[in-house]
Amino acid sequence: MDAAGSQVADECAQYAGKYQNGFITTQGGNLLCSKIIHLITNNQVKSQVSQVLRECEQRMYKSVAFPAIGTGQAGQNSAKVADEMLDAIVEFARQPSVQHLQTVKIVIFQTNMLPAFYESMKKREGSGSSTRSGSSTRSAFFWNRRQSSEKKKSIVLEKKVDLVTFQICGESQEKVDETESWIKDLILKEQFENVISDEAIENFDEMQISFLKALHLRKKVKIQVLNELSPPQIRISGISRDVYSVSLEVQDMIQQIKSTEEEQSKAELLSNLVEWRYPGSNGGFVTFDKLTNMQLENAKMAKKLYLDVKIKNKNYKVDLNTLKATDDQGKTINLQRVTKDEGK
Repeated sequence: MDAAGSQVADECAQYAGKYQNGFITTQGGNLLCSKIIHLITNNQVKSQVSQVLRECEQRMYKSVAFPAIGTGQAGQNSAKVADEMLDAIVEFARQPSVQHLQTVKIVIFQTNMLPAFYESMKKREGSGSSTRSGSSTRSAFFWNRRQSSEKKKSIVLEKKVDLVTFQICGESQEKVDETESWIKDLILKEQFENVISDEAIENFDEMQISFLKALHLRKKVKIQVLNELSPPQIRISGISRDVYSVSLEVQDMIQQIKSTEEEQSKAELLSNLVEWRYPGSNGGFVTFDKLTNMQLENAKMAKKLYLDVKIKNKNYKVDLNTLKATDDQGKTINLQRVTKDEGK
């Protein structure tokens, strides 16, 4: 309220006792927003978030940002609040009638609450509706409707079929028909289709598509990538033994993508809490990339003595106690480990 200014405080005083649906709306004051919706905490977090989202849609607002409702003086459990807030947002996002509200953010200032919201988001991993961003000691989790609606086109990799002609001769038409039926049954028994459903399929880039094309050519199977379905699917059809081996390789690729995305998410969250830095060329310090930052922090928390890293494409061995890094020629540089509270 202090940051919003006296104008907002005066406006709130005018509405005292006149709350409708548990909230009032004022001007944004000195804050970088057009309106502020003030809630009376009633421990019904999901209901309150849903009410605010409906209000924003009705007023044709494009975006809204929430704090971690009820975790301050109300003293609610942060994990419970995270689940209820995200449940409300996901349910709202699935409504086809939503047209105006495009972006919903949850802004978290207390770093100790980040794990609760991260774990709650992990439960919904693969919903295709969540991304993460953050700066300084604040982290923002947000949903953007436009991102989830931009479906990639489906891809069909047809197998090239080499035709085989059977000439059947027999004592009678009946014998010929029996033999033809027997051959068709054998062919059909060898044909198989496997369907893999996973939200990660929608995130395939050129590298994954090239991998599928290589599998298609090598194994001569038909591969369909169906992004318009929910969840997206990959359908693999052909001779059963080829379908089986291709399916295993595709599932391994999907698991690698999900593992990489999870590592990147963890690294993103950790970078909001602590930064490792190395000396730059102008006398200042440069922040490590987020994955290396996480590797250094995890190694230190695990009480490891040393960790090998790359700095400007050179190999360094980091002493995690002294924060000194030594290259292959014996040259030593000093690193910094800065928590975001220190860096403010």
